[in-house]
Amino acid sequence: MKFANGTFLVIAFRNIWRNKRRTWFCISAVAIAVFFNIAMNSMIDGMVKAMEVAVRTFETGHVLVVSRDFEENKEYLPVQYPLNETMPLKNLLSEIESIPGVKAALPRISVYASLFDSTVKHAIVWGIDTERELLVNHFNLTKRNDGIVAGRFPTLGSNECAIGYTLAKKLGVKIGDTISFKMISAQYSDKFMNPQIVGIFNFDYIKYDENVIILPYDRLSKVLVMQNNIQQLFIYTNRYEQAGTVKLAVQSIVGPGALVREWREHYWIALMKSFNFLYVIIFTIFQVVASFLIINTILMVIHERIKEIGMMGALGFTRWQIVRTFFYEALYLSVFGAMLGTLIGALGTWLGSMFPMDFTYFTGGGLKDYPIAGTIFLSFTPNILLQGFGFGVLVSACCTLLPSLKSAYIEPVEALRR
Repeated sequence: MKFANGTFLVIAFRNIWRNKRRTWFCISAVAIAVFFNIAMNSMIDGMVKAMEVAVRTFETGHVLVVSRDFEENKEYLPVQYPLNETMPLKNLLSEIESIPGVKAALPRISVYASLFDSTVKHAIVWGIDTERELLVNHFNLTKRNDGIVAGRFPTLGSNECAIGYTLAKKLGVKIGDTISFKMISAQYSDKFMNPQIVGIFNFDYIKYDENVIILPYDRLSKVLVMQNNIQQLFIYTNRYEQAGTVKLAVQSIVGPGALVREWREHYWIALMKSFNFLYVIIFTIFQVVASFLIINTILMVIHERIKEIGMMGALGFTRWQIVRTFFYEALYLSVFGAMLGTLIGALGTWLGSMFPMDFTYFTGGGLKDYPIAGTIFLSFTPNILLQGFGFGVLVSACCTLLPSLKSAYIEPVEALRR
């Protein structure tokens, strides 16, 4: 018997409303699964983007250059392994900044310090040129500003410092106070400093807010007897996608004695990217579990309408036409559920993209070892919504294909006898 394709769609649509309560249960189950997938995908995408920004700002720049000896001992933050022993600093910076696409080449120093007369015994002293840094970076990862909450950053050449607001609370210090600490110089000698606090910052980056003291780069370099050498060179490009090209050009300048690494090679960035396949597996399992309700519904419908199936066969319906009728019913439930879940997911992720989520609260402050902001925004993109909708429909429809095929093997005569 020949029927137009639309006929089976109409029949299937009418059939799903024969039991409204069961239909809404199925739609709700798929909607919850799709919403969960969209929400989790949005949160993971937002978390990865926040991690990428933190890494590019504080950990590697777009391209990081260090000596190979420093890389082997980087957990100690040594200043005894300079990068530019064979080339004056001014010439090195000038040559790198002349590379097409390079926006700035910024030397930085990070060194451990022991604090005196304090409940906090250790901190990290971070030497930067704040004036040049702020031309390319927003240190506060959430508000996208300089991060200063009181006072200002120290000026070049001065015996001044800025400290994280959490560290300031622990130390019980304020602007105008001094802070004393000891560091190990490039000559392995003890060096003492007692700078005045002129600023307090909040970068929304726990690792820095709790542990870092910012000093002028030139002042710290002089105290540590680095003799115009640099420990780390952070290179920023006009667009972070250019990092790969710039890396090759920088490598030819600094030679084999230096290690050049772009931001995508950072451990946490590479690790999060490698988890993509795992996320797909988790989302698939959740969607399959939600689809069991549709599978159960189709099996129940086939059992309840066994005589109808026999009648359809007796009237000349082919097995494939009967299968299509039940498959379209399952497909309707999948599509309606996915649409509802996508709408709720779109609303939820849009709100999450407007208002940051306090990630520190959810993790109990356990993020200090991870390069990620304390608050993150959910990622609201059409791509995530379309993926969630398509994924929900595809998985649910595939799961219901087998139970739909069961209707094809029911003999009309046997069905009518029941």
